[in-house]
Amino acid sequence: MKKQLLTLMMLLVSVAAFSQDRPKLVVGIVVDQMRWDYLYRFYDEYGEGGFKRLMNEGFNCENCQINYIPSVTAIGHTSVFTGSVPSIHGIAGNNYYLNGKWTYCCADSTVQTVGSNTKAGLMSPRNMLATTIGDELKTATNWESKVIGVSFKDRAAILPAGHSADAAYWFDKKAFCFISSTYYMQELPKWVKSYNERIGREIKQLERKNKDAELIDLIQFEPYGNEITVGMAKAAVKNERLGLGKKTDMLTLSFSCPDITGHSFGTHHEKTHAQYVELDKQLADFFNFLDTQVGKGNYLVFLAADHGAANSVVQNQRHNIPAGSFHEGQEVKNLNAMLEEMSGMTDLVSRIMDYKVVLNHEKIANAHLDISKIKTAVINYFKPKKEVAYCFDLEKINDASVPAIIREKAVNGYNQQRGGDIQIILKPAYYAVWDGIGEGTTHGCWNPYDCHIPFLLMGWGVEHGSTQAECHITDIAATVCALIHVQMPNGCIGKAVTQVTK
Repeated sequence: MKKQLLTLMMLLVSVAAFSQDRPKLVVGIVVDQMRWDYLYRFYDEYGEGGFKRLMNEGFNCENCQINYIPSVTAIGHTSVFTGSVPSIHGIAGNNYYLNGKWTYCCADSTVQTVGSNTKAGLMSPRNMLATTIGDELKTATNWESKVIGVSFKDRAAILPAGHSADAAYWFDKKAFCFISSTYYMQELPKWVKSYNERIGREIKQLERKNKDAELIDLIQFEPYGNEITVGMAKAAVKNERLGLGKKTDMLTLSFSCPDITGHSFGTHHEKTHAQYVELDKQLADFFNFLDTQVGKGNYLVFLAADHGAANSVVQNQRHNIPAGSFHEGQEVKNLNAMLEEMSGMTDLVSRIMDYKVVLNHEKIANAHLDISKIKTAVINYFKPKKEVAYCFDLEKINDASVPAIIREKAVNGYNQQRGGDIQIILKPAYYAVWDGIGEGTTHGCWNPYDCHIPFLLMGWGVEHGSTQAECHITDIAATVCALIHVQMPNGCIGKAVTQVTK
């Protein structure tokens, strides 16, 4: 009897130990607009402690693909941490139509800014319909875990951290400080105020040294923007004692400045090159900080991107690669002129967003027009265009004669209540431009340059290795949740990468 009781006790202890088998801290890092090939293009200039440490100590999923369109910032950050797609998690773009109104993904008029007198804090995650890794971690620990999001961009701090996050902090470009919203708190913690005072002094010095430059450009395009983001993350870990409590904590950290630089200067500009070399040093410094603060081997870190970027039209054309531009604003004017001639009604197209034509359903209904005929006219308008590969009705995706990979991405990206009506698929290396063709770039398409992203893990529970097996952005959350033994987010469609979790 005693022997049986002892065996039962040992079994219960074993089960209890397994249930607590988690790292002290989970750190999810997203680099905004990081093409997968940047790992290798600048490899020889990276030091040993940043990207190379992730690759040489951790596990590298070399073939991670985005499995929806459009491949843009808000969707990418949401999909990394929910394991889901716009059709389910509801973040259908950086901006989209919600209840008939053009809406920013994180806009929330029910909250107020905390930390400045601007409207930059009228933000929350309420428009997101699914949970995140952090939400599930807090649920698994009866909300004893701390979860904090940090980024230069508001959406890159808010959406990854989730609904139940303790805090999210982002940079106010008018007040030049980190702020939050009343969704999370009524007042900034003392440590955030202290950090803002410090960077405020540094920004004034930066301004004095560069009198002829726009201050926000100095912060965004130079290493300083990423530097203060890392500094804010370190301050959060230290002052909130992340990773030092009884339960696993989580930090989400996004580097926004590479996206701002890429849009302005392109994938091959020296500024892009220099920023990644500097980011590598900043990552090395951050990992060393975590080694000291939390303990090497006590934290799990993963790094991904929200999307990649196309090489510029100018660059491609210079090297005889077929490429061209698509002028959304002009196309809206052309469409409305055509539809007015056809129906007698003006402005039947509201806009083109992320390569989707958005029709004015209210106006069409009030005029008793046949929306199917309107759609057919729009599709027939685009099909002959030299820059268009396919154009189809999003409500009839399965009837479209398009490759399966494009059909799947369109289905995953289509949210009936928040998306457009007609999907435009451009030819490779063609993309939307606004102010003419320059050396800068953009993203948003199905192609590998936009959708092939890095996915690396390092630290607690991760053995060194790599795989060329295809995985998806939606598999990231499933993989991390499997490693730390919590339920995957409630809209997750991904599967754990078994080469990592074995």
